[in-house]
Amino acid sequence: MSVRPNAGAGEAVAVPRLPSLAERLRGAWDGDVAYSFRRSPVAVVSAIVLAACLAGALFAPWLAPHNPFDLKTLNLLDALSPPVWQEGGKPGYLLGTDDQGRDVLSAIMYGARISLLVGLASVALAVVMGVSLGLLAGYAGGKIDAFIMRVADVQLSFPAILIALLIDGVARAALPRDAHGDVALFVLILAIGVSNWVQYARTVRGSTMVEKNKEYVQAARVIGVSSWGIMGRHLLPNVMGPVLVLGTINIATAILTEATLSFLGVGVPPTQPSLGTLIRVGNDFLFSGEWWITIFPGVALVVMVLSINLLGDWLRDALNPKLR
Repeated sequence: MSVRPNAGAGEAVAVPRLPSLAERLRGAWDGDVAYSFRRSPVAVVSAIVLAACLAGALFAPWLAPHNPFDLKTLNLLDALSPPVWQEGGKPGYLLGTDDQGRDVLSAIMYGARISLLVGLASVALAVVMGVSLGLLAGYAGGKIDAFIMRVADVQLSFPAILIALLIDGVARAALPRDAHGDVALFVLILAIGVSNWVQYARTVRGSTMVEKNKEYVQAARVIGVSSWGIMGRHLLPNVMGPVLVLGTINIATAILTEATLSFLGVGVPPTQPSLGTLIRVGNDFLFSGEWWITIFPGVALVVMVLSINLLGDWLRDALNPKLR
């Protein structure tokens, strides 16, 4: 706290000093969530594994031994090479190659970029849709609430993968055939995001119905704050805790949904394959002895999804005040 003279009365007035960045970081590190993280070996190991997956995906152009999608660098004579520790393996291909001579390790690193992009973007879209509709339904009530919740109930009666397949099929039928490859990634994000907004809307609606009757919301109404202002400035920050936990866990679900759609052949095109596409390609060679083409992408998918799920479970417990 600093002191400055008061020009009018000639007295010293205390001016509060804002904490520095180092002090804020130190306070966050000493907080309850950080303490819970340090005390959980599973969360620490999961965070390290997920950080390694993210680093490998984000920096794939610099870390990958080869560019598996550069046709000029591919050699069909290297196709179906086993991992380097097996007989016939080549030193330049640690995890072997696929039927086109692409390095499996490099393909996994590049494929993980697409899987993570689809997972994060689709969850962000689902959060925006679900939180907005849940806030509106919980605060407005009445016919608006009934309409939004009946739409949600109808969508919940169908599996999410079926909704995603329906949206993807409609988009492919509406768009020209030569544009499918260019917009396939965006259609996939839209399909997964729209199929997963319901759980966010129901969660936020329930929290909003509890919060809107509390004193601080009533005080905001008394001083003339608009309904949109109350929802955006007062209710939204107080209902985002469960959404954060739900979104963390649903990233893994979205990645698995993308892998399933790509495995079925309705995901991203083969020119920019994700982990699901790599598994589908390798599945054709699994019983002919080239097991590494599908096993290693499958292991990478399992490790990435498992680390996200474990972090989501820890975050759910860390943000639960009843467990502190």
